[in-house]
Amino acid sequence: MENLDQAIKKNGATTGLILGAISLVLGILNFYYMTAIATSFWAMILGPIVISMIIPLILAILFSKDLRKKIGGFWNFKQATTGLFIMFFVSYLVSFAGNLVFTKVVEPNSIDKLKTAMVTATTNMMEKSGASQEKIDESIARTEKSFDDQKDQSAGKIFKGVAIAVIVCFVFALIFAAFLKKEAPLQFDGGDYVAPESDTV
Repeated sequence: MENLDQAIKKNGATTGLILGAISLVLGILNFYYMTAIATSFWAMILGPIVISMIIPLILAILFSKDLRKKIGGFWNFKQATTGLFIMFFVSYLVSFAGNLVFTKVVEPNSIDKLKTAMVTATTNMMEKSGASQEKIDESIARTEKSFDDQKDQSAGKIFKGVAIAVIVCFVFALIFAAFLKKEAPLQFDGGDYVAPESDTV
């Protein structure tokens, strides 16, 4: 059992590194999509939903199943939760660190660029719908404030963000574990647990 638990943790971390790298790339693609490709308000809204939510969710499911397969195809709820939490949290750390480097070194004005793109798209959409200038100005002010708030990178805010990420990762691990747990039939070889051959689901 100890060997299996170690394999779950090791493979969870390794899989998390890969998932985190892919998530980082998707995040960068989403930035350039919003600042250089998307022109309409709805493109600015729907694009990130697909790139930053739907695709990552599909990848999380695929990588979770792959993680179970790597450790033999069987794990109980506790083991699944542990492995998946490690995978999700390592993925978050890789994505967070990579994004920090990207916004500090590659695109130091990323927030301002996103703000400009969103303000432009919002203004065009509201003008076409016949909104008053007062309504447009109010919407622009709210949009600018939401982006300006993101510039606050104090230690307290970063710590709060990491704490929230831990909770979110754990909740997702619990949910995924509930669906992906699969108890192994007992097999012994000289007193040590031997993971049976994986079968596909």
